[in-house]
Amino acid sequence: MSTDKTPDFLASATTRRQLLTMAAVGGAGVAAVAAAGPSAAATAAPGPGTNGEIVRLTVLGTTDLHGNVLNWDYFKNTEYDDRAHNDIGVAKASSIIKAIRAEVGAERTLTIDAGDTIQGTPLAYYFAKIDPITGGSTHPMAAAMNQVGYDAAALGNHEYNYGLDTLRAFEKQLNFPLLSANSVDWNTGAPVFKPWIIKTVKLPDTKPIKVGILGLVTPGVAIWDAANVEGKVRFPGIVEQAKVMVPRLKAAGADVVIVACHSGDNGASSWGDALPYVENASAILAQEVPGIDAILVGHAHLEIPQRYVTNTATGKQVLLSEPLYWGMRVTRMSLDLQKIRGQWQVVHSESTLYNSNVAPEDPAVSGAVAASHAKVLTYVNSVIGTSKQAMSAATSRYEDTAAMDFVNYVQGLTVKAALAGTPQAGLPVLSIAAPFNQAAAIPEGNVTVRDVAGLYIFDNTLLGIVLTGQQVKDYLEQSAWYFQQRSGTGPYTPEQVTNAVTPLAPGGTPDYNYDIVGGLDKALTYDIDIAKDRGSRIANLSYAGAPIDLSAQFVVAINNYRQSGGGNFPHVKAAPVVYNRQIEIRQLIIDWVTANKVIDAAAFSSADWKLVSNGAAVTITA
Repeated sequence: MSTDKTPDFLASATTRRQLLTMAAVGGAGVAAVAAAGPSAAATAAPGPGTNGEIVRLTVLGTTDLHGNVLNWDYFKNTEYDDRAHNDIGVAKASSIIKAIRAEVGAERTLTIDAGDTIQGTPLAYYFAKIDPITGGSTHPMAAAMNQVGYDAAALGNHEYNYGLDTLRAFEKQLNFPLLSANSVDWNTGAPVFKPWIIKTVKLPDTKPIKVGILGLVTPGVAIWDAANVEGKVRFPGIVEQAKVMVPRLKAAGADVVIVACHSGDNGASSWGDALPYVENASAILAQEVPGIDAILVGHAHLEIPQRYVTNTATGKQVLLSEPLYWGMRVTRMSLDLQKIRGQWQVVHSESTLYNSNVAPEDPAVSGAVAASHAKVLTYVNSVIGTSKQAMSAATSRYEDTAAMDFVNYVQGLTVKAALAGTPQAGLPVLSIAAPFNQAAAIPEGNVTVRDVAGLYIFDNTLLGIVLTGQQVKDYLEQSAWYFQQRSGTGPYTPEQVTNAVTPLAPGGTPDYNYDIVGGLDKALTYDIDIAKDRGSRIANLSYAGAPIDLSAQFVVAINNYRQSGGGNFPHVKAAPVVYNRQIEIRQLIIDWVTANKVIDAAAFSSADWKLVSNGAAVTITA
């Protein structure tokens, strides 16, 4: 348990209570304790735990921090903000964590993380690739998390993105252990990281509480980072490995078992039958493995203030909580323990979430990364290549542009390269992208990291799926819903043609739900006839200059939002997945420019689609 000094701005008990009261966003009971102050906390946790008295253990949790230390958007070069008024970063979460510790007692508080820490921002990328920690630099996430005073963190799948050498270097820089019971040696099956630890909570005049913390990661690493782990590390199923490890943890003396599980709770998997394990297995874990008291859930980027799952063997209620992502929330689990026949047992549990947007940044954390932050600001504004032509996405909603062709080109190249040596290596490759940033522009001449990042403002990752020609046509028909029905050729304004002007109105379609499909190996061409009814708008659909073979198979590069059902496009959720390394598309584009230095639209851009009305070209004026 950390005993780090509370920041000066939280020295006042009144200030701490005000902060926690404003930040509490869900759950039952705990928020009321925080709001009511010390007297309520004392009532909830009386005495040292003798003669049947209750001792309250507090477990604080974060997950999916993804390289976010400060409330900063490196791609926009400004403070992070979104329409839901969320703030991000370890520095803000730290203020919540330290305020709770000060209120309930650091000696009875544990702080854990459920994984995905070292990937996701230019800050994280810089210290993996530009000034790598394998060369001696300190990872800012290590510096930040050490200042928070974590007790343990589970590995997430993204920890493996930069290879084992980088992960081991990060591990060495931490003041707490990285846990992963189901990251095992390829040959021996023994865990290659600590599977669990036991923390001791000392109490006056009575037996201490032994708290076991077990780490588990979604086994999809075997697919997503095969290039980094093949022949080195295997990933047994979460439930399967927990059935082995939880009894060992109990046998080692753990009174309480907390699992930091980098796996969502809905029981679904993105990989079909490619692995014999479940991707999002936290609820199944609670249901099927006896001996677990609470699970800090990660990976799914969702908000679960409090959920109970009944274990089928014991009938016991297991507490689950997930604190969103990027440090937007902090989970607070309260576990009440009672000594029964001389052994500590959890007799009650509850949880809530705290919203970091009301918290100031902890100066200990922000100060620890200040120099690293400054370096990365210089990097994202640095020139990484040149472009022979200016490319703007301003008109991409209604006409073919080089800007969108470039996104599809990089996506297609990435998937095609990954298919080498697989049964799908000979299939033609298509790519899908949406024109969701009209302000995106690549200038002629010098191009910076931020210029390139503007082409892809979301944090989507890239997948490859298999569709037939007919399914591609069906997909394009739904995409064409984006356009209003017009029987003339114009001229029209964009607002007269698209449905995006009021995306929340009936029939409206936001820009991010309009997709453009392009071919990599050979051209895919088509017309969108806005005079036709929905479902009958795609005309002259051709591949390689001939009408598309509706029975032929194509590998399609697609983002994770779309593939998982975002926009409810046909066929994609059920389509076989042949590529999924969970690498952000934005970073792939930056990496391509960094490696190739010169962007030349002549190499990838052509007029592949157009708007028509009854077969005649439509004119649109901005």
